[in-house]
Amino acid sequence: MTRYADIPKPIRSGIVIVDPQRGTPQRVILRFNPDSLERALAPRAAGVEGAGDRTEALRLKGPAVETWKFTAEIDATDQLDVAALEGIHPQLATLEMLVNPTSVQLRNLEALAAAGTLEITPIEAPLTLFTWGNKRVLPVRLTEVAITEDAFDVDLNPIRASLSIGLRVLTVSDLPTGHRGYELYLAHLAQKERLAATVANGRLAALGLNGGGVL
Repeated sequence: MTRYADIPKPIRSGIVIVDPQRGTPQRVILRFNPDSLERALAPRAAGVEGAGDRTEALRLKGPAVETWKFTAEIDATDQLDVAALEGIHPQLATLEMLVNPTSVQLRNLEALAAAGTLEITPIEAPLTLFTWGNKRVLPVRLTEVAITEDAFDVDLNPIRASLSIGLRVLTVSDLPTGHRGYELYLAHLAQKERLAATVANGRLAALGLNGGGVL
């Protein structure tokens, strides 16, 4: 008889901060199991749609623009090993800091502007990975974060929240050669190629074709 203890616990998806130089994980900031995942891929076609250039119809300029959207629920008992006096404030703050510069960085920019610096380099966000099992580990940029806080403790610290998150996969078209995210994307693409190679070839007869002529 199967016992509950014998049933393996499902692994979780998550967001990981990575050292951009060494490529080593620094922090796992969130872990969750969304019920569904919406993915969209838009090809980077070489030609302009409707332009009528016959030589460009099948050419690609680079990897597709890939976006992910999902809704995840987190709560204090799910995210933490011990009770926290601040609820899930720290987890939400860590997620929000992925789309915000730090106060120190903003003060440094203010000092540069006051000193008359003509060109100020935009602040670089940390290298972020999204993981969905061991076959989907890819560099991403957060494009959307909507937070609905559903429950609070007596001090109004949030203890449960629903997160609507949008991600854009960073590819070799977005990152410079040699960047750690560049290599991580290539590893992700190689994983796709390996999985695609395992699909058995279908038979033309199943499509009502006899193989004559071109097909």
